[in-house]
Amino acid sequence: MTKEFNLNEQLPLIAIIRGVLPDDVIRIAQLLIDEGFTMIEVPLNSPDALVSIRRLVEHFGDKFYIGAGTITTPEQAKDVIATGANLVVTPNMNVDVIKLSVEAGCATFPGVVTPTEAFAALAAGATGLKIFPVTALGVDGFKALMSVLPKGTNCFPVGGINASVESMKTYTKIGAQGFGLGSALYTPAMSDADISAVAKQFVESFNLCLQQS
Repeated sequence: MTKEFNLNEQLPLIAIIRGVLPDDVIRIAQLLIDEGFTMIEVPLNSPDALVSIRRLVEHFGDKFYIGAGTITTPEQAKDVIATGANLVVTPNMNVDVIKLSVEAGCATFPGVVTPTEAFAALAAGATGLKIFPVTALGVDGFKALMSVLPKGTNCFPVGGINASVESMKTYTKIGAQGFGLGSALYTPAMSDADISAVAKQFVESFNLCLQQS
């Protein structure tokens, strides 16, 4: 369902629930939503990912940002858009994927790691930038990238972020406005109690690091 993206209305933490099964996806998403998450991504290399995304859209799509990650081709983007998803996240910078997704009204976060990719993504209409893998840039590289991007660019580092204030504050003090959170937040082997506890810790730590940045 198309909705206007306003970062101020979201908890800017994208939950990447890679490997989730369709039969579990509603329950897992509800655990995350109960702790404050508003943006949930099912990577396309998860089992029956489109089925999971469609179920999430039906249950939560009118209130939250629900969609897919690991989208690398326009054909994949079209399949995701057809589910009613409103969130598109990619590991790479593909102008055609960005334009398709933006035209469909999706919040769109392409993966970039260089200034050339970042500016091309923004020119194509990207909602924000997934800095991936941020470990390839390091703190100094991320700082250099932020120094040349337009003020207010939504930058979400992804890769190696854990649920500590120190881990996130390293980037928020430079200008990161959110994060994509993968295996540190969710793996299929985790219990519901563990997922809830880690989600709560991520939210609390993120809010604390914003206060301290």
